[in-house]
Amino acid sequence: MRKAVLLVGILALAGVASAQTFVWPQKWTVAKPSEAKRGGTLRGYTISDYRTFNPFLTAEANSIPNLIAPYGLVRRDPTTGDWIPYMAESWTISPNKLEITFKIRRGMKWSDGRPITADDWIMTWRIHTDKEVGSNAYDSFFIDGKPIVLKKLDDYTIRFIYPKTDAEAFAIASFTPWPAHVFGPVYQKEGAEGIKKMWTLNEDPAKIVSAGPWVVESYRPGERVVLKRNPYFGEWNKDEAGNPLPYLDRYEIRIVKDVNAALAEFLAGNIDIFNPSTVDQISQIRQAVQQGRLDATIKINASPVASSQFMVFNWNKASDPFKESLFRSAKFRQAMSHIVNRQAVIDIVYGGLGTPMYSSVYPVLTQWINPKVPKYEYDPKQAAKLLAELGFTKKDREGYLVDSKGRRIEFNLATNAGNTQREQIAKLIVDEAKKVGVKVNFQAIDFNTLVGQLLSSGPNRPFDAIIIGLTGGGLDWPFGSNVVPCKGNLHMWNKSGQCLDPRETLMEKLYYQGRTELDFKKRVEIGYRIQEVEAELLPVIYIAGPNYHPAWNNRLGGEHPDAIISSIWGSREVELTFIKK
Repeated sequence: MRKAVLLVGILALAGVASAQTFVWPQKWTVAKPSEAKRGGTLRGYTISDYRTFNPFLTAEANSIPNLIAPYGLVRRDPTTGDWIPYMAESWTISPNKLEITFKIRRGMKWSDGRPITADDWIMTWRIHTDKEVGSNAYDSFFIDGKPIVLKKLDDYTIRFIYPKTDAEAFAIASFTPWPAHVFGPVYQKEGAEGIKKMWTLNEDPAKIVSAGPWVVESYRPGERVVLKRNPYFGEWNKDEAGNPLPYLDRYEIRIVKDVNAALAEFLAGNIDIFNPSTVDQISQIRQAVQQGRLDATIKINASPVASSQFMVFNWNKASDPFKESLFRSAKFRQAMSHIVNRQAVIDIVYGGLGTPMYSSVYPVLTQWINPKVPKYEYDPKQAAKLLAELGFTKKDREGYLVDSKGRRIEFNLATNAGNTQREQIAKLIVDEAKKVGVKVNFQAIDFNTLVGQLLSSGPNRPFDAIIIGLTGGGLDWPFGSNVVPCKGNLHMWNKSGQCLDPRETLMEKLYYQGRTELDFKKRVEIGYRIQEVEAELLPVIYIAGPNYHPAWNNRLGGEHPDAIISSIWGSREVELTFIKK
């Protein structure tokens, strides 16, 4: 399935024949165009209900805007990793590498039949870069505080002007456009506040306009969202035989209560795609296949994971100065890292099929991982020693550490309900913390509530610690533009709007230094240095992740060849997926 890029969609009155076509290469799938059948429904799932239809207000990888959006002006070829034109027909780069001029494909249409033009990119960029909107993509359009500027040259030509050389130039150009004729009038009249009121979950699905393969047919909260094929998409997206894409008629995502419920649905043949993350889940799928109860394919250890799992503490806790001081202490966070038994997480939660994490670089991006990065591995004695250095040398009657004023080390830890793996990780942390005298109160809460707490800003945010993960990020520079800089929307530990620790300042400086370095080897060296500073500061405590084991019902055709299948590229392109039986 498509991987979300942190951040990481689209029309004319011209007929089908005039559309400039993007041909989806046959090498991206094991099936030949002659094997593909038209029609049918792909059945997926999610364990968290949706927050909004609004593409400017979502920060989750698994969102409805991401589901219906196409790739942007450019996309990566999964067989090579190279950037190739997509909604752009071609591009030219200025000699100084500060400008890229894109020629937009003619004939593309929005799902309401209106033409897709340069205005759509310009308006989308303007809304994303309005600070008052609060877009998760805001930070990606700035380099060291200076804006990336988009300029319309004509209806089908757009120029990106970068303030500095940018290793992520094409990643920025890959952003999804949204319809200027829908959002523009509201934005011009009501500004950011008007945008925030648009495309709520109460919106009539028929009014949700898309440039991608899908439009929203229906949405029932807590039950399912049904997407149907956007016929205009197939005018310019075709397979090598000239057939319009996608092959499927519908894509249905069921909303289930947790991962176990999703597995049960997969085993019953009611959903088509499931990525098991534990030996037990893998075993259940294999057993069902061997016993003839399920016709499915599973790829064990296809790759390490392309996401992160971590615990983050809230540095903005003005209502509780004691906790705020504790959470801002690198020594405290190092002690907490020492109580995280990553091997137990891998063995118990992921059944031995996982990878420990000590930095923000995903395990699958091996070329970026600094092998010498300091690691605060599981060591309860060292955790106790560090806490003693912070003044916690005595225990109260219940066996918890207190300082000279009798203040106990105690904090609340939350994660999203229904994510059974994160719930298990949290319980392991609770148990290990208790052994060294730290009281952790765990609670599983609604995902959207959790995200709301995490994205909150100001001096007094409403949480202590959260276990969550990130996906997305780039191959060119794997550090988040909205994570590392201190004003970033996902600078989760500190949303005060300014750096509070000199190491934060240094990481921000290194982030921009690396992003503007076009020499790959030099960029990797800077990336190594970021990981060293990150390990010293330890703003978040990375834990471990499951390896990638995609499984699918064999009623599906069109998966990637084995050489492509990984957590980076997924197991298939939905556009090339079909129902074969």
